[in-house]
Amino acid sequence: MARTDTSAVAPAPDAGESGSEGRRASRWSDRTGRWRRGLVIAALALLTAAVMLLHSKLPNSVGNLGSLIQTFLPWFGLAVPVLLVCALIRRSLSAVAAITVTVMVWVNLFGGALLDKTGEGGALMVVSHNVDAHNQDPRGTARSLIDSETDILALQEIPEGQEELYDSELNDSYPFHSVQGTVGLWSRFPMGDSEEIDIGMGWPRAMRSTVETPQGVVAVYVAHLPSVRVEFRSGFTAGQRDRAASTLAEAISAEEHERIILLGDLNGTMNDRALAPLTSQMRSTQGATGRGFGFSFPAQFPMTRIDQILVRGVEPVSSWSLPATGSDHLPVAARIDP
Repeated sequence: MARTDTSAVAPAPDAGESGSEGRRASRWSDRTGRWRRGLVIAALALLTAAVMLLHSKLPNSVGNLGSLIQTFLPWFGLAVPVLLVCALIRRSLSAVAAITVTVMVWVNLFGGALLDKTGEGGALMVVSHNVDAHNQDPRGTARSLIDSETDILALQEIPEGQEELYDSELNDSYPFHSVQGTVGLWSRFPMGDSEEIDIGMGWPRAMRSTVETPQGVVAVYVAHLPSVRVEFRSGFTAGQRDRAASTLAEAISAEEHERIILLGDLNGTMNDRALAPLTSQMRSTQGATGRGFGFSFPAQFPMTRIDQILVRGVEPVSSWSLPATGSDHLPVAARIDP
């Protein structure tokens, strides 16, 4: 009698499933393919890196494009996670390599901002705040600034007719003050003669005074440079601001006192080449002693730092932003050793 083979027979693999797994394995194992895929993603990553690395070379002749990009330059880092997800989906080694270059460029430019450079001490505290002409709670804003216990307080965008309001709130804590147009300076220490600095606006938006601190006399400048706009036809309209920055820089360059502090809304970041006349002769307290980027505008979701404290002849120790007030800007503060 014939014997029957009863051994189990393995079922044939499903052709569709086997083919799908094979293709996935092939895509990962095909080293040449992994380098060839995702070339568009790699190109975008390298373009992002090039823009960050060569931002100072970007032309301003067309709509002030260079200054516009420099204003928001740190945010170019957001391209990294988006491109990385695309690279992983495409399983592209070339894209991952290009993204690594982008990360290295960003870290080289902005990695220092992630470090805490705050120091201890600082004999003098200064605060600058654009109080916003449309502030619905100016008294509350003034009281919150008093709570900061600063020694010197600079305000910008003081609406016409509200000088006395701010002074009535601040006078007990800051008996010495001067208001020139829409900018003002309040101090715990005696102030010398104050004067307007004409920056070409047609009304006072910058001033100079001296403050007799216990450590010696300091020249203090307060400024609110012209606003900038992004318009479809004309691009980044910053020409008036740029000219005002140069005029202010000339006044500071001619300052007879060695120790100088500039407090103000400069409507520009320290990356913006248009502020080079100022940044070439003064230090940013945020860049030297801050933690993070110190974004100050808009207050609800800060995206850039246009409110600045710059110094010369004094040593910055720490820098930070204060809590929001009724303004659309955050106050910025610093401690320095005069």
